Amino acid sequence: MKGRKRCRIAAGCFLVMWIVCAAGCSGLDMKGNSDDLASLDANDCPYEEFIVVDVFDFSANYQGIQSGWFGEVVRKKFNMQLNIIAPNIARGGDTLFEVRAAAGNLGDLVICKGVNGQLEDMVNAGLLYDMEDELQGKGIMRYRTAIENLNSCLEQGGVYAIPSQVSVNGPNVPSEGVEPVYGPYIRWDLYRELGYPEIDTMEDLLPILKQMQEQYPTAENGAKTYGFSFFKDWDDNMMNAVKQPCCMYGYDEYGVVLGKADGSDYQSIIDDDSVYVRMLNFFYEANQLGLIDPKSENQNYEQCFEKYKNGEIFFSPWPWQGKSAFNTISNTEEQGRGFMMAPVKDLQIYSYGCYPYGNQDSIIAVGSQCADKERIVDFIDWLYSDEGIMLNGANLSGAAAGPEGLTWEMREDGPYLTEFGKEALLNGGEIEVPEEYGGGTWKSGTSTLNYKAVVQCEKSEEGYYYYYDLWDSMKALDTSELVRDWREKMGADTTMEYLQKNDMLLVAPGMLYTASVETSEQSTIRRQCKRAIQEYSWKMVFAPDREHFEALLDEMQATVKKYGYDVILEYDMLHAKAKVGAD
Repeated sequence: MKGRKRCRIAAGCFLVMWIVCAAGCSGLDMKGNSDDLASLDANDCPYEEFIVVDVFDFSANYQGIQSGWFGEVVRKKFNMQLNIIAPNIARGGDTLFEVRAAAGNLGDLVICKGVNGQLEDMVNAGLLYDMEDELQGKGIMRYRTAIENLNSCLEQGGVYAIPSQVSVNGPNVPSEGVEPVYGPYIRWDLYRELGYPEIDTMEDLLPILKQMQEQYPTAENGAKTYGFSFFKDWDDNMMNAVKQPCCMYGYDEYGVVLGKADGSDYQSIIDDDSVYVRMLNFFYEANQLGLIDPKSENQNYEQCFEKYKNGEIFFSPWPWQGKSAFNTISNTEEQGRGFMMAPVKDLQIYSYGCYPYGNQDSIIAVGSQCADKERIVDFIDWLYSDEGIMLNGANLSGAAAGPEGLTWEMREDGPYLTEFGKEALLNGGEIEVPEEYGGGTWKSGTSTLNYKAVVQCEKSEEGYYYYYDLWDSMKALDTSELVRDWREKMGADTTMEYLQKNDMLLVAPGMLYTASVETSEQSTIRRQCKRAIQEYSWKMVFAPDREHFEALLDEMQATVKKYGYDVILEYDMLHAKAKVGAD
């Protein structure tokens, strides 16, 4: 790969969670045998020196030392500890990146975007390490095509980064499992109590959520209930919470452009008739009804997640938020309550097609100043092994299955969750982990990297899905009253089946496309514009009245225009449209 010419192609720019970092031990069986984890000893690791690895991780929602059972696995296999540095938690992610980049040291393992020239910029600045020699002969090279395509952008050649979410499936195959990435998930038990009122559009949800709030003004912990709760951690080109329902109408972001999955429409987010401004209006109306948590501006993702867990919030834009937090066995099976997708009639939910060449919007790399580069490369290789995928992806709802022998077991007809696995993965994760696996609770010990090496629908070398929701054994497991009622009402066994049967899913093909590198002027304008759009969007949602809302919208439009918004709009529009035609 040395001496490659300027980049031909790169992965499509899709929303995905940003990136991760880590480290590993050479000489290990990288296919990994999970049933040996309990008896694994740190002395088995060929690396004698214990190290702490700084992981600069744009997608992490936790900052600090990785502890618990996953931390124990990393310690025993690689004789190291992960120290997560999370811009999401520290806030000001761009500033933190720029400060560390200026110092010449992003971290030992770096995860960040690799599109729009960002990978090239990091390599040219000497911030990343060429892993090409160390990767030869490793299991991760079964994804050679994806790796080479990402790094073909680099004039100097080499392998400086690995793309996330690689897949052997075609680009038109939905990458999700039984749930889409986005969707209007509501407290189905409360919706049923209201008699299943018709929901033609998202706006029709507001009076329904208000009735829920009036019937249940406080949660069991005594806290006030709300329809919505937000956080600022993931705001970027726009207010993240406002963008989510745009995806429920088939649009996703490309900078300041919202493009429809089928390429039929492209919008400037600040235009009066854009779907983004429509959703600003939607949330403004929600706040006027008292449906938005007033603490949203001053909380992070974890604090917001805890409110879902406590039953304080009635709407979730993602299944892995509301369902993951609240749909425990005790809630769904014992009390018949939980989150399920609402039957909004005009949905066109954005689905990400599989990435045969990986998702280059989220990459993993070794920092150039890392003292033990070989170990870090080995850790990356392990993250892409069957065992690494199963363990790193083992969180709560809709995740990989975790350690074989502890959370799951293989039977003659395929994989099954163990009794421990059901408690750990389906009932909130508060179950205590056996000491031989590291102790502590399952939830507190899950990986904090928040990095997906492969897509959710990918299969292991043995031919079974990594994500337990897709196992045949799981289809008959969830027989709760809540799920039975939802299935009967919706006429489908799963959310994806319902969406596909009703032509409500728009798949954006996992295209390969590289945008031209932004100029310094464009980058400066983008920084100014996105900060203004974020600031004004929050103000508009919480505006005291319609007059103030409209004045703020006018002011936002004028402000970003003054900054040079049209320059980045032209750039983003050009590449958003070109990406759809990429092959």
